[in-house]
Amino acid sequence: MAKESRNKKRTRRHGRVRKKVSGTAGRPRLNVFRSLNQIYAQVIDDERGHTITAVSTIEQALRPKLKDLNKTEQASLVGQELAKKAKKEGIKEVVFDRGGFRYHGRVKALAEAAREAGLEF
Repeated sequence: MAKESRNKKRTRRHGRVRKKVSGTAGRPRLNVFRSLNQIYAQVIDDERGHTITAVSTIEQALRPKLKDLNKTEQASLVGQELAKKAKKEGIKEVVFDRGGFRYHGRVKALAEAAREAGLEF
């Protein structure tokens, strides 16, 4: 029997989380995806199936700011930017979806930065 891949395990965990966590128009879902080198975050209204706003480390506007930062600091910056964009869209409260990743390191840094910048969850 083949060993289950790390990503397959994460996908299963994320499925368990998604059974309970769903975003509405009034309180959308803040979803986080962490790859080996990048981090992506988006605010999603699950009722309509629309991404309201998204920020990641691959955006050209953020690239110069990320140059000399480590990955955890980059995640914090992404969290701050996401909170700013969400506030412009009129979003104050979200539900946090860690995407099957542990609430630790880059995921935690992003979440705490978004909270400090004014998002409530």
